Amino acid sequence: MRIYILIVVAFIMLAGTALAENADIGDVEAFRQALEQDGFTVQEGDLGFFDLIKLYDKGVLPSAYGNNPSTRYLAYFVPPAPGYQVEERVSQIAGLLGKSVNSAAIWKIRPDEAIVFVGRTPPECRYFSYDHYLLSRTYGNETRWLFANLADTVNNLVIRTEGTPDGQSGDPYNQKTVVVTAADRGIDRRIRAAAASAGYSDAIINTQVLPPSMLNMGLEDDSDSFAIFIRPALYNDQQAGNDYLNNTPATVFRVTPNESAELDPYDYPELRVRGTGTTEFDLVDDLEELRIAILDRYSGLNATELPTSIAVPVGSDAIQRGIDAVGPDNDACYLWSADQTASSKTPPFPDLSQYYDFLRDPEVTLGNDTNEFIIVYGVNHVATGKATYSNFVPYGADAWNGVTAITDVDFTGSAEEYLPDNPDAKYLYVYRLARNCDGEPYCFEVPYGVGGYGIDLDQPLFIAWRIYLEESTKTGPSYSEIVYDRAIKFD
Repeated sequence: MRIYILIVVAFIMLAGTALAENADIGDVEAFRQALEQDGFTVQEGDLGFFDLIKLYDKGVLPSAYGNNPSTRYLAYFVPPAPGYQVEERVSQIAGLLGKSVNSAAIWKIRPDEAIVFVGRTPPECRYFSYDHYLLSRTYGNETRWLFANLADTVNNLVIRTEGTPDGQSGDPYNQKTVVVTAADRGIDRRIRAAAASAGYSDAIINTQVLPPSMLNMGLEDDSDSFAIFIRPALYNDQQAGNDYLNNTPATVFRVTPNESAELDPYDYPELRVRGTGTTEFDLVDDLEELRIAILDRYSGLNATELPTSIAVPVGSDAIQRGIDAVGPDNDACYLWSADQTASSKTPPFPDLSQYYDFLRDPEVTLGNDTNEFIIVYGVNHVATGKATYSNFVPYGADAWNGVTAITDVDFTGSAEEYLPDNPDAKYLYVYRLARNCDGEPYCFEVPYGVGGYGIDLDQPLFIAWRIYLEESTKTGPSYSEIVYDRAIKFD
């Protein structure tokens, strides 16, 4: 009897904990019931880390698709529409990532359905956003992988939460919020009404539009496929960030009307405008002084200055041309050490090395000789106020696997030893990539022999830069206002 009582008490305590966690994100069950009473079928999904390196190393994906090592993206895992099944390959992805094989991070959706996030935003961090993507589209008999963002993000500067009601300034971190992703105004209104009846204020509800004019929505084999990712970057408390990633205090609903109704499709949403008119170009002379100082320091070695160009097209460009956008975000600028922007037609789950030969022409590798290394340098875009955070990543060019992210936190102050008498050195940075740093500061040892977590000695590589979120515009900086980052290979 004593054991029985202890078991009952433990069960009650666990149930109380679950109820407390549920209360922490609102009355989710009341929300579900309100939706069902309004004539919707409601299926619960999940959220989880979309581990591209793991999927590559397991052989499920032929590349890591340009993963951002400083931002472990959370994906929505969405159940299939009523009467449908998850495709085998995306089901396999969910299973490998520890999610139900009856859900998918890549899914199709009818124009009268919606996907709803209800829960808490990430804990305090430098940046987060909710971003939705058109992943693949069928052109005639050919299916192409586009990975194109559809419009602006819902980011930490614009999101409506309990701490930032109606998008006002305040505290957007670890706050209760609802994000509705929908193509139809009528469906959105009904979901908001159900949320209000369950106690969720309209001041914390966000709408993320799937623009019907640009999409082929539906559940047929040739319909578009989609994904939604949450991008939290640079947590103030890394343990809190890990806890959020591993046990996200939120849920995802797929909401499907039981009866068809006349649609009221959304127009394409108005976009936030990049650019302030203020540039970084007054630092060009200082950057040239830094370049000369770097070349002088290593004058006994061969120096190869790598090109820098815009890395990927914007989503709308990729959709209109039927090319691969490689997952951009309107909140960022993307640069890389190549001589052109990526633009190739690609099938689903592409082996990117087949299409971007120019990354290895001429080929850049990194051996383990002590006199072989890469110097990455440029303007610290956070110090100039053009970005909320920035990073650069060394990638294996065959698999597009990023092995680390060097952020502005890591390289701030690194240029001053090269330019000790220049007061503008605080706006610049210098960082070294090598196989052995010998304890040198501002240096990263690039690993090899560890699958997708490293870049082998004979594997070609490239450097990519991300420059995220100009505070005054609440979107990405303008390419026309930043000074491009640079890299030099020494051997």
